[in-house]
Amino acid sequence: MSKQYDKEKSKKNASRLKEIILTLRKYHLHRGFTPQKLYGILEDLGPTYVKIGQILSMRQDMLPKAYCDELTKLRSNVKPLDFQEICAVLEEEYDCSYKEKFAQIDEKPLGSASIAQVHSATLINGQQVVIKVQRPNIYETMSKDITILKRAISMVKMVSSIGNVMDLKAVIDEIWNTAKEEMDFLLEAEHMDCFAELNKGISYITCPEVYHDLTTKHVLVMERIHGIPVDNVDELKKLGYDMNEIGQKLAENFVKQILNDAFFHADPHPGNIWIKEGKIAWLDFGMMGKLTGRDKELFRSAVTAIVNNDIYQLKNVFLTLGTAKQPIDHALLYTDVDEMVSRYGNLELGNMNLGVVFQEFMQVANKHHILLPQSVTMLGRGVMTIEGVLRFCAPDINLLQILATHMSNEFLRSLDWNKELKRTGKGIYTILNKIAVIPAQLSDLIQMTVKGQTKVNLEISGSEAPLKRIDNMVNRIIAAVIIMALIIGSSLLCLTEIRPMVDDIPLLAMLGYILAGIIGGILVFFMLRKKKK
Repeated sequence: MSKQYDKEKSKKNASRLKEIILTLRKYHLHRGFTPQKLYGILEDLGPTYVKIGQILSMRQDMLPKAYCDELTKLRSNVKPLDFQEICAVLEEEYDCSYKEKFAQIDEKPLGSASIAQVHSATLINGQQVVIKVQRPNIYETMSKDITILKRAISMVKMVSSIGNVMDLKAVIDEIWNTAKEEMDFLLEAEHMDCFAELNKGISYITCPEVYHDLTTKHVLVMERIHGIPVDNVDELKKLGYDMNEIGQKLAENFVKQILNDAFFHADPHPGNIWIKEGKIAWLDFGMMGKLTGRDKELFRSAVTAIVNNDIYQLKNVFLTLGTAKQPIDHALLYTDVDEMVSRYGNLELGNMNLGVVFQEFMQVANKHHILLPQSVTMLGRGVMTIEGVLRFCAPDINLLQILATHMSNEFLRSLDWNKELKRTGKGIYTILNKIAVIPAQLSDLIQMTVKGQTKVNLEISGSEAPLKRIDNMVNRIIAAVIIMALIIGSSLLCLTEIRPMVDDIPLLAMLGYILAGIIGGILVFFMLRKKKK
């Protein structure tokens, strides 16, 4: 029986393998491997390969930009399953008729994709929900296709030309890992719970509630969100929404997901962002990115390096963040990073496109065979997608500017101001103490020189005038240091909320500025007066 099963399995695999090879031959790979050919191959091979193409479109560190751009044209809409097949999956998962769980399920799907199909439904208690049902045997089908694809690659004579474009083994492994996560609906339910918990304190953010008692690995049941897609600008404006306000809040929340939560929506296209009763509703949590603490810090470092035109810092980010598949040509990498940094060096933050910067970052990584972590490439794709949404819905909102502001505010919030003020005060006190002894030390030095008690080869003709000039000079230095201390101290106080306050400025800080101005004015007055003499 086992041998018969293996025979049948081998026969099916051989048939599918033949189909793959014939498809590859159809596109005449010996004449070159183009983005259009890759698109055609994946589309012809069916739903599994459409999903492969969608995953590949996000990996600009694996594929050149032209290939990724072409693959973004692949659509996940495929021929819908018959409703009876959906019912069969539900009954297998629940071990009973679906009518015991749902009062009604719409037979017409809301959407049909390569992995799952979505239907609206009503629970027994009248609650409207959405059911996401996984296609029957999709895991087994995709697993088989991935295995066969690995074999097909080794058999295709033109593999060398493809291999020059991408790391085939890494591509296939990455595809399978990503697809397995998307096919686990219990994991998606966890993502939704985690997202809801991380954003529960934000009044304008929401996401569907999961019905855990009805959710399995192959069926996800969630609250139905009634709203308007964020790119339906005309409809939103008719209802009185301010698109700039929506764009600002959307960008701020996405930045928070990256920098604070290290857990972000990796597919933020307009269909997954709806506006519901004044709130931004995030949908579809099958593809979520997670950043390690190290990745998050390196992302901050990369942004800082670009803003500050720091070539060495950005080069180190490349070397630290990714895995080099070949020996690195450090001189060439430095040149490429230099070109990248100089391209943005003279631009204001408001004129810089973070998605384009990220895109170029991944292209440089690909050129130098540096494989970036999956989480980072997902972040890059997410950033490019959300910027596309912002450009369409709220073109005045700049993601990089919001990101830089968030990083700056985060840095200020992380400081212990009492500690910083004490440390600054101690530093100023130490400087003043050292400066205070300078006149006495200089006086002693001059007196000793006049008396011939030093071995300095100088001829002093009158010691009182030089001493007076030095005293005046030191007094000015002391006054300048005091002014500097007052300004620095007052500026630090402005970042606190020490009361009383005048126009949101602590009174103590205002007095410091006034005192610095008075001392500065007196100093300038005496300098000008002496100059006239």
